[in-house]
Amino acid sequence: MELKNKNMKVEIWSDVMCPFCYIGKRKFEAALAEFPNREKVQLEWKSYQLAPEMKTTPGKSINQYLAEHKGFSLTEAKRLNDHVTQMAAKVGLVYNFDKAVVANSFKAHRFSHFAKQKGKQNEAEEKLFQAYFTEGKNIDDNDTLVKMGEELGFDANELRTALENGMYANEVKADINEAIHFGIQGVPFFVFDRKYAVSGAQESSAFSQALTQSFAEWSEKNKESFLEIPNGEVCTPEGDCK
Repeated sequence: MELKNKNMKVEIWSDVMCPFCYIGKRKFEAALAEFPNREKVQLEWKSYQLAPEMKTTPGKSINQYLAEHKGFSLTEAKRLNDHVTQMAAKVGLVYNFDKAVVANSFKAHRFSHFAKQKGKQNEAEEKLFQAYFTEGKNIDDNDTLVKMGEELGFDANELRTALENGMYANEVKADINEAIHFGIQGVPFFVFDRKYAVSGAQESSAFSQALTQSFAEWSEKNKESFLEIPNGEVCTPEGDCK
C-alpha cells in the first residue's frame, strides 16, 4: 500500500535580490493565513538568479548598478526603485535602496539550502530579504550569513564550514536548471502541487484561488484511506509486539 503525501507542496522560485519576490511573499502569506487548510501546506523555496554575472561591489549604489546594466539614467533608475518602494510599503515592507549592497546572490541561495536541511528555510528567506532590502547588509558575506544563521539557531562553525567549502552549490544549480526546464523566465514563480502556477507578485486573491483549487485536487488524490483500517496486533522494527 502506497502511503500518501501528508502535505501539499508549494514551490517558490525566487531570488533574494528580486524586489517583487519579497512583495509576492507577503501577498502569498496573506492568502495562506486565510486558507483553512494552511497547516497542510508545505513551502519549499527554489533558487533562481536574476543576475548570475553580478559582482559583489560594496559601495556601489543599486541605482548606479541598474543604470549601468539597463542603460538608464541615474534619475530614471531612482524613479523606478522609488516606485517599487511604494509598492512594497502597501504590503508593510520597508525598502531602503539607498542602503542596499550590490551583491551576487549565489551564496545566499546556498545559505537557504543549508537552512532547508535544518527545517528553517522559510525563516531564512525572510531574513535574507530583510537583510538585502531593509537593513543594507551584504548577502554575499560569510560573516553576515553566519550571524543570520546564529539568530536562527544554527551552529556557527557548521554553517561557516558549509559556506567556505562551497556546499549546496549543486542544489542551487539544480533549482536553476529545473526552472529552465519548466520555462520559468521570471520570478517570483509559485508552483502548487506541480499542477498550477502563479507568476509574479499577483494579488492575494490569485494565490487564494490557486490554493483552493490545487488543495481540493490534492486532498482527493491523497485520501489517507489506510487510516480507516481497524488496528490489530503489530510488531514494530524495534522488536516490540503488541
